Amino acid sequence: MAKTPVITLDLKFQGMRQAIASYLIRHSSGAVLVECGPGSCHAGLEAGLAEHGLSPRDITHVLLTHIHLDHAGAAGWWSRQGAEIVVHPVGAPHMLNPEKLLASAARIYGDRMESLWGEFLPVLEDRLRVVQDAEEIVIGDLKFVALNTPGHAEHHYVYLFEDVCFSGDVGGVRIPGFPYLRVPMPPPELHLERWHSSLNIIRNQKFSRIAPTHFGIYNDPEWQLHEVEKGLDSALRWLEQTMPGDPPVEALRESFSDWMTQEAVEMGISDDVLRSYELANPLGMSADGLQRYWKKVRMAA
Repeated sequence: MAKTPVITLDLKFQGMRQAIASYLIRHSSGAVLVECGPGSCHAGLEAGLAEHGLSPRDITHVLLTHIHLDHAGAAGWWSRQGAEIVVHPVGAPHMLNPEKLLASAARIYGDRMESLWGEFLPVLEDRLRVVQDAEEIVIGDLKFVALNTPGHAEHHYVYLFEDVCFSGDVGGVRIPGFPYLRVPMPPPELHLERWHSSLNIIRNQKFSRIAPTHFGIYNDPEWQLHEVEKGLDSALRWLEQTMPGDPPVEALRESFSDWMTQEAVEMGISDDVLRSYELANPLGMSADGLQRYWKKVRMAA
């Protein structure tokens, strides 16, 4: 059977290429997006649709891997264009009433909230569809399966479609052309053990391509999942060496950023590519997530 085309749309986040993707799949009466990105990327996404002869009104469904702003910030706007928004049950209440989600993000991003993420509108209740773990989602002649995959966030799904796994952030951050991957580990729900369990769930599925939101479609899913696992293990070793001294968060961010940047430089990653990685996966945010995981999970064990 011929594969259904999956088109990668570059949202040109903050003017940078290959930082945030939305995946476009046509069906018999319109098209589906996997991820919609933030409100600040409307222009990039609409331009991408126009290149394929589509307008926002042609989008019937938006499948969200999770509700972080870089993946789901524009979902409320898309619901107002008529799209059905598909989301994890844990994330659904925050799509309807995003005050807590936005307050949490504001603590991280401060006065950069508007420039980074743009407008975040609540999703219209009659356009929100909550799906359960392993549920099949039938849209026209397309079929997706949602799989509960916590670790990066409790409200995280990957979606299986034909031979593709849309891996959100649990599949890591990777930019085309470089054998290099980073693991995004933000607060407040980072949980390394659950993440490992999610990787095992994903490995047990049948697919030959993997499509992280950051960024692109790859034909080597085993390599990618292995690199995520390595990244999680390396982060834990770093924590075990660093946290007994209980450094202040500013020092922790600096130490983590220096460690990750040195690794990238040694691999020959250019400054421009590093900026794209930093947009997709801010290192200071991962340091905050690791600190919270250490204190709330490891120290409580």
